Amino acid sequence: MRKIWLLGASAVLASLSPAFAREPAIHPAVISDPAPDATYPAGMDAFVIPAEGGAMNAVLYRAAGAGLHPALLLLHGFPGNEQNLDLAQAARRAGWHVLTLHYLGSWGSPGSFSFEHASQDAFTALQFLQAPATVAKYRIDTSAIVVAGHSMGGFMAADAAAAEPRVAGLFLIDPWDPSQTAAILATPAGEADWKAEVAGDLPPLSGATYDSLTAEIRGNSEKFDLGRQLAGYGRRPLTILGAEKGIGAQARKVAADAQAANPSARLMVWPTDHSFSDKRIALADALVRFLSGVAPSIR
Repeated sequence: MRKIWLLGASAVLASLSPAFAREPAIHPAVISDPAPDATYPAGMDAFVIPAEGGAMNAVLYRAAGAGLHPALLLLHGFPGNEQNLDLAQAARRAGWHVLTLHYLGSWGSPGSFSFEHASQDAFTALQFLQAPATVAKYRIDTSAIVVAGHSMGGFMAADAAAAEPRVAGLFLIDPWDPSQTAAILATPAGEADWKAEVAGDLPPLSGATYDSLTAEIRGNSEKFDLGRQLAGYGRRPLTILGAEKGIGAQARKVAADAQAANPSARLMVWPTDHSFSDKRIALADALVRFLSGVAPSIR
């Protein structure tokens, strides 16, 4: 979906804050392993999360150490070729449990894929992290749950966080704003490009078609408006990290809506592509530093 999102993109580059310059160049959790914990070792659990209309294949990356752990819900984009699991590993090294998943109808998860289902799936996963059985089993600190998402997952993350006031932080990676794509569809060239992009991304998905996905974003402008969701998210910690060669122009536009409601919301747009292909260490560092701000006592 990168091509259609590039339409209208402008070059924006925001530098790191002075506070970052006073700290080590790269957060230790990004480049070094923690000491092993024989009693509470790091690990990985695979399971399914029941959801309306199917079940989501999910993996929880468990952080090492006794006591309660903060938790990160990490959501992939459309269709999810970039899983961002290097970010999951870095967050775990920083002391965070990390939940990743595949939406209904994607990558083998039963059910039918749709943007509406993905929205519901993100919220279902968020509720799963706060369920008493999950909290007890994994020793989750429910006061420190953060949602992060890339591309389409950025919209889903914002949508879920806006609906759940207990979310402690939101980190968006070159997020997609469906309402801006819907506006581009008003031109023949825009619609042709969108159709080509969707066709290329359908193979890992079940039950979705170009017509069904396009009808969703055209038919529910209030629901699929990222700026509106960010305004609803309010004054909680928020970082939006865009990609100049990706859809950073969309990030810049929705950041204005976010900052109107939350002046502390932070926007950075880096000179890289939609997958941050040459900025993976920097991306992991930015995420871990954000998480450290939400739960500063960890690691």
